[in-house]
Amino acid sequence: MFEEAVKFATQAHAGQKRKGTNLPFIIHPLEVASIVAAMTTDEEMLCAAVLHDVLEDCSHISRNDILENFGKRVTALVAQESEDKSKSWVERKGRTIEFLKKEASRNAKIIALGDKLANIRSMARDYEALGDELWLRFNMKDKDMQGWYYKGLIAGFEELKEYREYQEYCSLVRQVFG
Repeated sequence: MFEEAVKFATQAHAGQKRKGTNLPFIIHPLEVASIVAAMTTDEEMLCAAVLHDVLEDCSHISRNDILENFGKRVTALVAQESEDKSKSWVERKGRTIEFLKKEASRNAKIIALGDKLANIRSMARDYEALGDELWLRFNMKDKDMQGWYYKGLIAGFEELKEYREYQEYCSLVRQVFG
């Protein structure tokens, strides 16, 4: 099933690039799945990890498409990782922080940690090379607001503190945002 999820995600994200780069977007979901695989061998979780952005970023993919191909559990996990793009950046990110603190299952937190660790790894690399110019590639160009979000997620991930991925996330957030 994981191989099918990789094919599905690759097709869904075809032509998309990572923000501010020429890298194919699929690199991100594959990295997220790799991070999640270090925390669990649950194949449905790995599928949800590689599919985590398809509902949010691929308008031609519906919840029903995921349901038909991967079942209820994978669909539910992907849906939990998807933000409502009709809301403002602050509303979306605030909702994600609250969801992870108060509502998210451990499995949803593991996938979210994989996603955010992949993002902060990329930010740390690019921030070292570009400095404050990095923030221009994002919808939210204010470094302090980005810091509010990434720091705010730490409490939501605290349940996962036994994982080295949590420790790496916290370390990189401190490195990038102080």
